[in-house]
Amino acid sequence: MLRYTLMRLGIFAGCLVVVWGAVYSGIFPRGFGSSNGLWVLLLALVLSAPISWVALRKERDRASVKIVTRVDRMKANLEANRSQEDGAVDDAARAQGEAAASN
Repeated sequence: MLRYTLMRLGIFAGCLVVVWGAVYSGIFPRGFGSSNGLWVLLLALVLSAPISWVALRKERDRASVKIVTRVDRMKANLEANRSQEDGAVDDAARAQGEAAASN
């Protein structure tokens, strides 16, 4: 997951440099007043999102498989814990019932 995040940040940084160069060279329009920095960031974000979506598809799939595996393992551990708790409750109820029957 860290690898995917770093790759995504790298694509954003590359887009930021390209957009900054395009805005200051006059290819893209400048923002109004002092909003030029925000304009450059927003435009870089809008450009980097579809590039990341296409370019990082395999890495995103790999990360999602790791997450699904981790979630499945946690669910199995949770179910095992529930089974142990149910067994302990059943044993306690059985012991209480035997104690009541012997009285």
